[in-house]
Amino acid sequence: MKKLLLVLIPALFALSCRQSDADKAETKKLNTLAEEYVRLGLTIGQYDDIFVDAYYGPDSLKPKTGAAEEIPRDSLLASINVLMNDVKVIAGSSQVDSNRIRANWMYDQLLAFGKRIRIYTGEEGSFDEESKLLFGVSAPVYSEEYFKAAVDRLDSILPGKGNVNDRFQKLANKFVIPKDKLDVVIKAAIAEARKRTLAHYKLPAGESFTLEFVNDKPWNGYNWYKGNYKSVVQINTDIKIFIDRAIDVGSHESYPGHHVYNMMLEKNLYHDRGWVEVSLYPLFSPQSLIAEGSANYGIEVAFPGDDKVKFAKSVLLPMAGLDTAGADTYFKGLAIKTELNYARNEAARGLINGTMSQGKALSYLKKYCLMNEETAQKSISFIKKYRSYVINYNYGQDLVKGYIERNGGNAKDPQKRWELFAHLLSNPVKPADLIKK
Repeated sequence: MKKLLLVLIPALFALSCRQSDADKAETKKLNTLAEEYVRLGLTIGQYDDIFVDAYYGPDSLKPKTGAAEEIPRDSLLASINVLMNDVKVIAGSSQVDSNRIRANWMYDQLLAFGKRIRIYTGEEGSFDEESKLLFGVSAPVYSEEYFKAAVDRLDSILPGKGNVNDRFQKLANKFVIPKDKLDVVIKAAIAEARKRTLAHYKLPAGESFTLEFVNDKPWNGYNWYKGNYKSVVQINTDIKIFIDRAIDVGSHESYPGHHVYNMMLEKNLYHDRGWVEVSLYPLFSPQSLIAEGSANYGIEVAFPGDDKVKFAKSVLLPMAGLDTAGADTYFKGLAIKTELNYARNEAARGLINGTMSQGKALSYLKKYCLMNEETAQKSISFIKKYRSYVINYNYGQDLVKGYIERNGGNAKDPQKRWELFAHLLSNPVKPADLIKK
């Protein structure tokens, strides 16, 4: 028996070496495909100026020539198809789990590359077909009866009588941050969100952000990730900024939202593992459902229960020079208003499918999302530019929340919730991974 064992050991060792060599060759091949994936994404970004949200990879992968007058649609689509076929081979045959995960993730991202090129060149489809190919899911459809029921519940808690939207706006207007207080209030909210995040995560040394106030944008806030653990957070001051928005910006755009998400990917996957594909963040891709969904859910992670209203009443409202009277009702109203966020999906669905005029969509947003005129107009501008992207905020949040809570990360176990949240922020997670099987 001992002799047999001695014979088997060299044989097993030789087999393991051959397998190791094969695995190394496969990984090398996948790394080459990942570089091509980045080159393709950056090339698309030469034409579609909102396609690349962030890039912090090697300069050597950037296009070496300027963009032609017209996007080379057919050649780009052909290159995408070839690359999809190559990564599909690895996804289907790899014995290395990490290679299979990477290949499957890139395959879905490339599907979105192709769809975005078609949209950019005028080949549009239905709202659901578009969102499925771009973001990996189709959001549920909600009827007007669903929204009416939520509006009725809001009606029951608002002071006064008459139109629900008018009464909600009257209450909300008590909590508009004065423009001369915006900087100090939003920075205080971000600082609190950062402190709460640092209690659970060790962030990379030297991480930081710059806060800027801007105008004439279709969005309310934006995180521009610059790499090397740095971000620029921009806040659009075209519209009124309510006190809750300061907390949302602190969490969604910064901690533990977009800034932390991008840092964790850069640190854990790009630097530590050499996965160059994550250095490119294509805005129109399944990655955005994870990014926006986790950023929105991150508000609840950082400010669970009634922490949000407590912090607003004890710190932010006094700092802004605003009275705290009515704040409890306002935040209860906001919780109901969150359920109405899906009405924006229906407005976008109607505009993209051609079943709703712009005027009707505007009325829909004011009636069911309880937006004021300026916010509704801004939302229409956003839908025109970003189209089905709107599903990432609400449906993405619900998918992230459902995944974490199904796996034990609920309010009763906040530490487990932070741990599961970190997993989502640190791995190439696909939307399908979040859906209950």
